[in-house]
Amino acid sequence: MTTPIAELTFEAALKELESVVAQLEAGSLTLEESLALFERGQKLVERCNTQLEAATLRVEQLTEDGEIVLRPV
Repeated sequence: MTTPIAELTFEAALKELESVVAQLEAGSLTLEESLALFERGQKLVERCNTQLEAATLRVEQLTEDGEIVLRPV
C-alpha cells in the first residue's frame, strides 16, 4: 500500500521521488502507468517544496541589517 503523500517526511518523499524518476526514465511502463506515476511525482515535488519552505521559515528570520536570527521552535 502506498503511503499518503501528506504523511511522508521530507526524506521519504524525496526518496520516493527519486524512485519515480528512475521508473519513468526506464521507459518500461504503459502510458497510463507513466501518467499516474508522473502525477504522484508532481505531488511529491509539491510536498518537498512545502516542507522546505516551512523549514526555512522556522530556521531563519532576517533582521533589517541582514543578520540571521534563529527563531524558537
